[in-house]
Amino acid sequence: MAKKKTVKSAREFDKRFNEGEDIHDLVDMSKASIVRHGKKVRITLDVAESLVNEIDDIRKEIGVDRGALIKIWLHERVKKEKAAGTVS
Repeated sequence: MAKKKTVKSAREFDKRFNEGEDIHDLVDMSKASIVRHGKKVRITLDVAESLVNEIDDIRKEIGVDRGALIKIWLHERVKKEKAAGTVS
């Protein structure tokens, strides 16, 4: 039986993954779960062009899609508001 590989930190795990190493032996799939966030709803926002340009500058720097960046920001803000107790 082969000895199970281990990592000492998340940084080492990320490094090994980014280098293309097979990390399947490092992950305990018995604890994995699928998160379903429910039905998706489309929303439409009217936003100033200058704000969209600023968002695009940021998203280009970090290499993500505009919609993905906005979703992340919305999620972070909702979590922040809930943690602060301003919403239930």
